[in-house]
Amino acid sequence: MDIIREPQKIEEKSMAIIEEYLQGLNFNYGEKQVVKRVIHATGDPSYAQIMVFSPGAVEKGISLLSQGKDLITDVEMVRVGINKNKLKELEGEASCFIHHSEVIKGAGEEGITRAAYTVSWAREKINGNIMVIGNAPTFLFALLDSIKKSLVSPAFIIGAPVGFVGSSEAKEELEKQDIVPFITLRGIKGGSPVAVSIVNALLKMSNPSQG
Repeated sequence: MDIIREPQKIEEKSMAIIEEYLQGLNFNYGEKQVVKRVIHATGDPSYAQIMVFSPGAVEKGISLLSQGKDLITDVEMVRVGINKNKLKELEGEASCFIHHSEVIKGAGEEGITRAAYTVSWAREKINGNIMVIGNAPTFLFALLDSIKKSLVSPAFIIGAPVGFVGSSEAKEELEKQDIVPFITLRGIKGGSPVAVSIVNALLKMSNPSQG
């Protein structure tokens, strides 16, 4: 068996194979780069059928990252997976507050998840920045509710929570709203690797000279 061992060649071969799964699908160039990264990260071509982009979402995400906007993630697993070097070059920062002592305390007192409590606790940090949800539907529900009530105003949402309880419904609500540009997917699939791959695809297009 002729095994490819060079990292660059492995990636190029993988992307060529993934490209075949996208034939006939109506993605523009930027959307296609995001979808390919998601499939590459998950090994699951079916993501090509369930990814959803608001109009101009990829261009908006690239623009925001290029402006040095910060990212707020629902869980640490998402935060640590983001390409910090590329984000730093664009003068952005990724933060997660789920383990902050005040968030833990407040969530316990209110009887809600820490992810959901983060939205009200980090209200000022959310405004004008990019939200990245890869695990907790409750974060996305709370975020959308706060947007409707004009309590927060994020600039962009990457909504990819995974799971059998609330995940599909939260993403459906995200897709229905037209206040904040977004990238999401339909159904129960998603997760931290998906959210991370979306961010890193946008980062790569925001800073293409760095590869």
